[in-house]
Amino acid sequence: MQSVFYPASRISERYDIKGCEVSRWVDPAPEGSPLILVLKDLNFQGKTIYLGPQRTWLLRQMELDTTFLQELNVLDYSLLVAFQCLHKDERGPGSSLVFRTARSVQGVQSQHELGAQNRRLLPEAPNALHILDGPEQRYFLGLVDLATVYGLRKRLERLWKTLRYPGRTFSTVSPARYARRLYQWVETHTE
Repeated sequence: MQSVFYPASRISERYDIKGCEVSRWVDPAPEGSPLILVLKDLNFQGKTIYLGPQRTWLLRQMELDTTFLQELNVLDYSLLVAFQCLHKDERGPGSSLVFRTARSVQGVQSQHELGAQNRRLLPEAPNALHILDGPEQRYFLGLVDLATVYGLRKRLERLWKTLRYPGRTFSTVSPARYARRLYQWVETHTE
């Protein structure tokens, strides 16, 4: 998570999203508690990720990533999302973290020189970050836990959960359904 939630000091909320409901609630930490919790899907209810024109890029990237993972027969991955409030000097055109970093490192003078609105913040680093600035918040995003293959064990788990939780959504489904469900979650929770 460190590679997605960086820098952690200003992050106000963290979520591990799978696009389902069974076992997807975490009791929030008491007010003033030093505990840093990663919340889940059901904790996200009523919230929206405000991206404006960057939403199109995120949806396309999610489509590419989830299709790739589906082709590898992978499931049970999560979309990690962190919220960070923007300071006043970080809001408005030319003030996004990606643009300011490119300007200081590469001498870029305008956002159009970046080529694309959304880039990895540190492309040469082993854990490059996807960062999107909304009007009030900065969002850190990343897919994690990419190692679970849909084999016999997961197929049996799916059968058991279908019997145990009829009519509810849970994480163990076919890779195609898993990819579609996570994409639909992002589509529903972004503007």
